Amino acid sequence: MATTTLNKIAPISITPRALNEVKLIMQNKNVPTEYGLRVGVQGGGCSGMSYLLGFDKKKDSDEAYEIDGVMVLMDKKHGMYVMGMEIDFQDGLNARGFTFNNPQAQSTCGCGSSFSS
Repeated sequence: MATTTLNKIAPISITPRALNEVKLIMQNKNVPTEYGLRVGVQGGGCSGMSYLLGFDKKKDSDEAYEIDGVMVLMDKKHGMYVMGMEIDFQDGLNARGFTFNNPQAQSTCGCGSSFSS
């Protein structure tokens, strides 16, 4: 039986601007209500690990958190790599998209989508 952690404090934060963009995407793309925002890491990228950000169903190995009405899913093994991370959304002339400010990253690549710890 999977345990829920919706009452626990999330190990990451999401800025209001990023939350607004996530909610817009969920609405515009008709993301099913049982899906949450998956945040995590995977091997690869020019610095060793890259960030995961997408919509998915909760799995048995996940922790689930609620941030301003958005269910955030994270594999329990990924917590140590993203603890304290802030997800933001940039919508400027030079860049548009989600950004990751991760205090666990010892180095990052120029594009900001991968890191090493």
